[in-house]
Amino acid sequence: MTTDATFAADVLDHDQPVLVDFTAGWCPPCRMLAPVLAEISAERPGLTVRELNTDENPETMRAYQVMALPTLMLFRDGAPVASFVGARPKAKLLAELDGLLG
Repeated sequence: MTTDATFAADVLDHDQPVLVDFTAGWCPPCRMLAPVLAEISAERPGLTVRELNTDENPETMRAYQVMALPTLMLFRDGAPVASFVGARPKAKLLAELDGLLG
């Protein structure tokens, strides 16, 4: 679990692409997406998946203007390169990610 305090080390200073899942425990679509992200994390060793609970870490949520949950944000070299709002099927998410990651 990434926090406001660890976000820079966990995401911005990371040496490979990082997919951040902005989530909350009360969010049903977030809970549906969690197992999909766990599978993607296991299947894509070149991609790090991090979860950030927005209720407990509002600073990072505000800094990246996250307005809806779930929001997935892909970071590369310390900068956001893509954002996806809402739950989506695994195949669609993989197609989007693979298009961005090459």
